Amino acid sequence: MNAVDPHTLTGAYALDALDPEERGAVRLHLAGCASCALEVEEFSETLARLGLAVAVTPTATLRAGVMERIATVRQEPPPTIRPVRAPRGRRGLQRWAHWALAACLAGAVGLGGVAAWQYERAGQARQETDRARAANDAVAVVLAAPDARVSTSRLGGGAVGTVVVSASLDRAVFAAAGMAPPPDGKVYQLWYDDGGTMRSAGLMDPGATAEATLLDGAVDGATGMGVTLEPAGGSPRPTSDPVAVLAFPEA
Repeated sequence: MNAVDPHTLTGAYALDALDPEERGAVRLHLAGCASCALEVEEFSETLARLGLAVAVTPTATLRAGVMERIATVRQEPPPTIRPVRAPRGRRGLQRWAHWALAACLAGAVGLGGVAAWQYERAGQARQETDRARAANDAVAVVLAAPDARVSTSRLGGGAVGTVVVSASLDRAVFAAAGMAPPPDGKVYQLWYDDGGTMRSAGLMDPGATAEATLLDGAVDGATGMGVTLEPAGGSPRPTSDPVAVLAFPEA
């Protein structure tokens, strides 16, 4: 890494746009520079509020076109088969006819299987698109709420976490900058802090730890939230020390 003033990298650090060597250098710098640490927190807070503000929902026409193409994509043509000459004689002709009929039936079954597979894949893609769109819409609603309150804290490993709470919607959103992906077989699980009792608030997407996540369920009087590392699929109760603890912002 070239010699670069860490003071100039706070924005890139909040955006998770540094290589590992640069990130390590900035992380060390933040431990001893209160002004840069505050700047990173402010950048992360702004990103959490504005990150989804520029998202553009695809038009109905575009989405319908994509779904239609997924369902009708053509498969690779089968390899060329040399034509089979029908054997002479009545008995030979009967055997050849039976063979040809069996081949036709097998081909019909195969094509039917391909069509069913394409239809199933199209349905799965449509469901995944709908779920992602609904999740993004729900996050955006909380971030844009008139009474949305924001709290930002430094997490372990130099990461920065931001939580946005809307009392009118009774919902909360969590976002992090610089949070490492979970180890294989593990997942980050979110928790509401109900006066010391942890209530599950869902799982973070292992491949999208920098994205804003809507906590499952209502805030319902919780005073804060936590993040733990749990086995894939989550746990009914925390099984590890928290990697992040954030108090909800006061009204």
